[in-house]
Amino acid sequence: MGKEECKTMLDALNKVTACYRHLVIALGSTSDSQNLREELKRTRKKAQELAVANRTKLTSLLKDKSISKEDRAEYERLWVLFSSSMELLEVDMKRSLEIGQDFPLKVPTRHLIQTGMTGSTTTVAARAMSVQNMKYEADSNIDTADLRDLQSEISQVTQMMEEMEMKVQVAPWAVEAKQEAGAELKSNMSVGNSSVGVISICEEEPKEEEGGGNRDASFASICAVFVFFVIVTVAVVLGYLVINMS
Repeated sequence: MGKEECKTMLDALNKVTACYRHLVIALGSTSDSQNLREELKRTRKKAQELAVANRTKLTSLLKDKSISKEDRAEYERLWVLFSSSMELLEVDMKRSLEIGQDFPLKVPTRHLIQTGMTGSTTTVAARAMSVQNMKYEADSNIDTADLRDLQSEISQVTQMMEEMEMKVQVAPWAVEAKQEAGAELKSNMSVGNSSVGVISICEEEPKEEEGGGNRDASFASICAVFVFFVIVTVAVVLGYLVINMS
């Protein structure tokens, strides 16, 4: 039960972190807006709440001396995944701070960048917050006021990561992966396991029917043989003509 709960909590954190990264990409572009700044604020706070819950749960389990060797190995693997997700969150928060400082909305100092991105980011933010419709309540000066909060939150995340390393000694290089790299992209991911919604990273390409694939392969082989015989025949005829003419 503990492992499944940890996996569910970590899955929720990963999805919110992915949402946050998607929103950060729109900063400073023509899709930037006051609503985006509020979406970023609420999404990163959600990510931090989930991070604290993951840390508390995994720390208590890894400190338990009575768990089996197999369970400990699984919790250590989840801990490494959790640490990686926290590092990505910290990087994106710092990137959000830098871009937010370069592109203030209330008193613009430079033109927004035309990146080719269009449309609203509301759907992504709604998935992160587990709501169908986002309600915006921020003041018009959120782009400047929120930067101060963001600086403080970056320090808190950095401090939390340092405390994690002190409390739990898990060497990332000693943890064995349970699947090949990129296997999660090939698998059929189930929808609805997490309370924060799902981001569709990649859609599975439709598979052709086996019968149709075999027929196409047979037809291609026949065409290749036919072309080969035509080339050989032309070569023989040309050779015969050259010999007779000489």
